Amino acid sequence: MPVIEISPPFKFLAGIALACAVPAIAACDRQTDAPEQPEASASSDANATESGDDEFNGTLDISTRGQEMPDFVITLPNGTSKKLSDFKGKPLLVNLWATWCGPCVLEMPMLDELAGRYPEKLKVIVVSQDMGGAETVEPWFAEKDFANLEPWMDPNNDLGFSYNTGMLPMTVLYDADGKEVWRMIGGHDWSGARTEAMLADTIS
Repeated sequence: MPVIEISPPFKFLAGIALACAVPAIAACDRQTDAPEQPEASASSDANATESGDDEFNGTLDISTRGQEMPDFVITLPNGTSKKLSDFKGKPLLVNLWATWCGPCVLEMPMLDELAGRYPEKLKVIVVSQDMGGAETVEPWFAEKDFANLEPWMDPNNDLGFSYNTGMLPMTVLYDADGKEVWRMIGGHDWSGARTEAMLADTIS
């Protein structure tokens, strides 16, 4: 029987989509036997949030702290393009998400509120990994009518491959110089007190 080779971008997204079809999953994982995540710096109950919501049990990972941000181009539906390095100058929170990822969607209102909470100290960008591009992302954003977020897209899924976690949502904090501080792998309650503590040193 001939073997059909699937190109890497489709492996990445198709695998995540399949896993996200499972009800009540806490993050969108591209494989069932995901590698164990590096030990986080948080306490033993780091996977629990103040709300106790099982959707928000992401892992805080500091194993790549100090790493330079990948300088890929992201785009808006109107054709605007920027490199991540264009955002240097103040701390940057980069969230990878998709419209079909349940935990991602639950996070978005909280990320929108967070983006408006520290406009002078922190830039928050959400970067879609949807294969449908603007045709999928633009109407979804229009329906939600977020006050502070923009519908950035990653056309070639460069960021997803660079971070190499195989999971959505995926959120990375960079300092003003573009150096990684930490990454949150999986869903997180961005409205809680834990978030304030996680951001404090970087945005102070």
